Amino acid sequence: MAIRVAVAGAKGRTGSHIVQGVLAHANMELVVGVDLQGVGEVLAPGVRVASPDELGTLLKAAKPQVLVDFTNAASAVENVKIAAQQNVKLVVGTTGFSAEQFKELETAITGHVPAIISPNFSIGVNVFWNVIAEAARQLHTYQYHMEVIELHHAHKKDAPSGTALKAAELLAAYLPAADRRFVYGRQGMTGERTQDEIGIHAIRAGEIVGEHTVLYAGNGERLEITHRAQSRDAFAHGALTAIAWIHEKAECRIFSMAEMLHELELA
Repeated sequence: MAIRVAVAGAKGRTGSHIVQGVLAHANMELVVGVDLQGVGEVLAPGVRVASPDELGTLLKAAKPQVLVDFTNAASAVENVKIAAQQNVKLVVGTTGFSAEQFKELETAITGHVPAIISPNFSIGVNVFWNVIAEAARQLHTYQYHMEVIELHHAHKKDAPSGTALKAAELLAAYLPAADRRFVYGRQGMTGERTQDEIGIHAIRAGEIVGEHTVLYAGNGERLEITHRAQSRDAFAHGALTAIAWIHEKAECRIFSMAEMLHELELA
């Protein structure tokens, strides 16, 4: 039987790709779509774009099994609370959560509903994270400086990206905890760079889908590892994989993409 799917952010840059992916999937059915834009627009037979204010009512009526959220941090927190109260499993790709907001997500989810949350659902990015962590493990001993550079479209509201922040956290794991720090861009007389700082730089321009580079600079050489998203289909593909995977989960907690990929690799 097809998995019944609801999408919050159904008209967004990534959400619209997920909607198309669900519609094309042989084992999924789109039953709810909400967004601030395009209210009333037909997404599928019997499914129109609804206001986010209607989410609770729509979930009760349509009974989706999984809610996918690609909205903004404040909206996602409320959407997750509504879905968890109705035992709807979750795939959350929204970024920009504060520590307090993520704690709200944890409280709403843990013990109530299975969920997978990731700052990036691209399969390639998740491999990229593994690769940069391994490079950091090998190179930090030799005093290589590490920097993160990310590029996104001009409409992205949060900076740095969630993907860049996770990359920096992976690198920081190999620096002394007492000394490591993130530096968000540099301006003015900053003094010499310290060994245990990680620079994070955000570029916003045009319609860049997403690009992340980690730079390791040593004496007389540098290594750069880059992931480029050429289409949002990369994120949609990962999200569709996550929908099918989380649908089979019974444990009510937050899962990671790494857990999903590891389990699928072993399957």
